[in-house]
Amino acid sequence: SKKLAKFIQSNGGIITEEDLAKYEAKWRTPITFTYDNLKITSMSPPSSGGVCLAQIMNGIEPYDLQAYGHNSVKAMQVITEAERRAYADRSYFLGDPDFVSIPKDTLISKSYSKNRMQSFSFKKPTASKDISHGSVEIIESMETTHYSIVDQYGNAVSVTTTLNGGYGSKLYASELGFFLNNEMDDFSSKPGEPNMFGLIGAKANEIAPEKRMLSSMTPTIVFHENKPIIATGSPGGSRIITAVLQFLLNTLDFKMEISDATVVPRIHHQWKPDVLMLEKGFDARHASAIEAFGQPIYVSGPGTSLESLEIKNNLFYGFGDTRRPDSKAKGL
Repeated sequence: SKKLAKFIQSNGGIITEEDLAKYEAKWRTPITFTYDNLKITSMSPPSSGGVCLAQIMNGIEPYDLQAYGHNSVKAMQVITEAERRAYADRSYFLGDPDFVSIPKDTLISKSYSKNRMQSFSFKKPTASKDISHGSVEIIESMETTHYSIVDQYGNAVSVTTTLNGGYGSKLYASELGFFLNNEMDDFSSKPGEPNMFGLIGAKANEIAPEKRMLSSMTPTIVFHENKPIIATGSPGGSRIITAVLQFLLNTLDFKMEISDATVVPRIHHQWKPDVLMLEKGFDARHASAIEAFGQPIYVSGPGTSLESLEIKNNLFYGFGDTRRPDSKAKGL
């Protein structure tokens, strides 16, 4: 800690040995919810991943995506509107649970999501300017790393870690052997202003001493009869949540193998800016149809990289997303 504090201070930082000594890792109870009778467990605040994932999947659950068809216009409409509402709530309610009161049980309840989706219509998109956070009575970067592991006994782990931006703060402590992050950007530097991912922050995520910033990390494990069957996660800042979401929809609703579920083009909407992001390779006819509804779109390159495993028929399957050259699956 003495070397780290000295290095930071020599580069204009203000962290002291006392600050480092005060830091302690904390155990957080994971977010757990159900989807089509499967149990899904994901990361709790101060990551927004688990709460947002639960909200989006709860919003989607009543709709028959399989009947609509994968990446069909109707499926995209449902997913987009569920995402829009969840990200609006993310901005307002979520932060470090040691500092703010988060109505977690309400936000991830089926009834809350059903109420939030009442204003959804297949006839036209809901403008983000007309969507605010839900009514509740209250009593991140491309340089993230994810790995999913299963051992020979079927025990699974899903782990996400991050520097936030590219090479973090661009400071490398050569004596200690690591880069320093720039996670301060994940706080709301000013309520109402976007961060590097375009996410709008609010008071719940404002900067305070000893407070942990809000992230989008979404390491996730799916259970069937209390046994893990899928573990997944991804880097990619604000797009992490929706990448994990679509992987789960592809495997659980559209019955794809994990390789196909990973490589198909993905969509992303985060409330603001009010634009639907489509990955390159998306069906141009569907994209045009969505735009014709009045939903602004733009085409982007890959920003996420799912690392997933599946346990099926007592066999282990792994797949590393082809979007990144260093992504791979390996058995030992």
